[in-house]
Amino acid sequence: MAPGGPSRDDLAGLDDEALAIEIDRRIRALPDPRVEPIRGVRREYSRRLRSAPPERVVSLAFALVGRQRWVAYELLYHHPGALECLDAQRVERLGQGMDTWVAVDTFGCDVSGPAWRKGCMPDAVVHRWAASPDRWWRRAALVSTVPLNLRSRGGTGDTGRTLDACRRLVADRDDMVVKALSWALRTLVIWDPDAVREFVEAHGEELAPRVRREVRNKLQTGLKNP
Repeated sequence: MAPGGPSRDDLAGLDDEALAIEIDRRIRALPDPRVEPIRGVRREYSRRLRSAPPERVVSLAFALVGRQRWVAYELLYHHPGALECLDAQRVERLGQGMDTWVAVDTFGCDVSGPAWRKGCMPDAVVHRWAASPDRWWRRAALVSTVPLNLRSRGGTGDTGRTLDACRRLVADRDDMVVKALSWALRTLVIWDPDAVREFVEAHGEELAPRVRREVRNKLQTGLKNP
């Protein structure tokens, strides 16, 4: 039997709600509730669910997201096939209730960005987020571009979709959005520095000073803050 939880064979006998409760209980019982111990629990369940049907993992994520949001996102990301079961409606359902930058960034890097890259949802969904009155959905629109360009997330470079999202939020002065705009542009630098340089020059004072400074640093030195 796995420490603190059911055996691998027992997982098939638990419904999604019961399994979500079990994972939540395991995490809440940790004596050290920091990221790495929590991620250790997530890795254990990723191993045990590796051969589970993708739809089972999607269903589990829905049951878990209200209890352990970023753990639910990582379970999806690290399961072979689960992301391919998502569509725009499911992605947005998983994002409901995001209210911190940690939640948004995990959602963007583990769920919405990879799903977008895989063709599971259209560009129009991200464009709608960029026009949202909710700062967290606007941030999500920008963070979703990061997996298009970040090699460690499977990105191979996507200048068009990245700059399109950035252009829609170029004048936004919400701090959470400004920081995400800088991140999106800096992540694209490795693939298309000329396009990023042209974007910064074209938009000039429209961009927040932080964005201009950090992106120019990245272009000149390879670092956000040299």
